[in-house]
Amino acid sequence: MKTAIKLVLIDLLIAQIVAPILIMIPCTIYLFVTTGNLDKVTLTQMIMIPAQLAGQIMMGIYLWKAGYISKKKTTWSPVSAPFLICSGLAILTGGFLVSALMGLLDWIPNIMEQSFDILQSGWGGILAIAIIGPVLEEILFRGAITKALLQQYPPTKAILISALLFGVFHINPAQILPAFLIGMLLAWTYYKTVSLIPCILMHVLNNSLSVYLSIKYPEAENMDDLINGTPYLVALFGSVLLLICTISIMNSHHRGRRGHKGLYQQ
Repeated sequence: MKTAIKLVLIDLLIAQIVAPILIMIPCTIYLFVTTGNLDKVTLTQMIMIPAQLAGQIMMGIYLWKAGYISKKKTTWSPVSAPFLICSGLAILTGGFLVSALMGLLDWIPNIMEQSFDILQSGWGGILAIAIIGPVLEEILFRGAITKALLQQYPPTKAILISALLFGVFHINPAQILPAFLIGMLLAWTYYKTVSLIPCILMHVLNNSLSVYLSIKYPEAENMDDLINGTPYLVALFGSVLLLICTISIMNSHHRGRRGHKGLYQQ
């Protein structure tokens, strides 16, 4: 548990304080020299994307230097094609159901909405959200944190703690519950396979679809803003059935079962 909390705090420190300050200093100087003033809005827009990328790169370097990135073949195994297909379907249907749930909880504030709009305004920010972020978070939360928790606690408890930390890590109230629910699916997938590949695939799919829908339909907050009436109910029912089926198939996978604690060793 100490390792898990330490890694979350280090990531928050780098992402929220260290990286923004390092990027802000040259940007502030540049803005003052070129414009003669320091407009807060302009400065925020200028540093948002490079600070996000810098924080992710710095955290990746830390994880590598500190030995949290496993070199085991099982960690980077693509598992089987059917399992990867099922994991992709699971995250898409699970994401749809989570979006439906959040449609009922639209009173929860989204304090990061403006920040996401800025990030999604450039390819660097889109890359940070859709590709680099998911890869880094899987290395951190599944490859390091969930792995450490599985060595200390029974699988169910380890998965729940990992998902809770993943939810709290997002800080934004509107993201905490979705991240917790998706985090359970990702941590469970890692437990079943001991591989980061399906987890990374799932995370990239989830974030990429979110970015695509956000850019194409900027006014839509949740899925019920895109689909309504009978088609929405059919899609909802179909998602539940498909998620149950894919989880059942994934559950039959032979790896990551109880008694295989050695697979989680460094």
